[in-house]
Amino acid sequence: MKPLAPCQELSECQVHRMTPDETRSFLLEGTGTAALAMVRADGWPHVAPVWFTLDGNDLLFNSGDNMVKDSNLQRDGRVVLMVDDEKPPFAFVSIEGDVGLSDDLDTMRRWATRIAARYMGDDQADAYGKRNAVTGELFVRVRPTKIVAVKGVAD
Repeated sequence: MKPLAPCQELSECQVHRMTPDETRSFLLEGTGTAALAMVRADGWPHVAPVWFTLDGNDLLFNSGDNMVKDSNLQRDGRVVLMVDDEKPPFAFVSIEGDVGLSDDLDTMRRWATRIAARYMGDDQADAYGKRNAVTGELFVRVRPTKIVAVKGVAD
């Protein structure tokens, strides 16, 4: 049997692209975090995990006060987020996008509470929403410019 040759580009691989509905379901099922990739001021890459939710096609999360990612996001509003399923047959969604930042506490608390409900449960959502929506924190909205969503990678 001839071994499979590795793909050099995603377009060369036999892939199963997700539909928009499958992509949305994949992003919102469970409590998987997104890996947020940014560029630091010195040009080095920086990756950080984030809890998130969706608002339409936009991906939303909060950023803590005085975090490296805050300065990265304020300096360069371009990001890539990756969410993957580590179980066979494997899947992933990669989102490139432009960042919008807000320090509006009402907006931040509303979304921080919804995000907390997803990750910590309804019984702890309000406490986490209050904790994560304070002066100095940032509310981040990523407007996708490119989405690659693939399922059945090992098929």
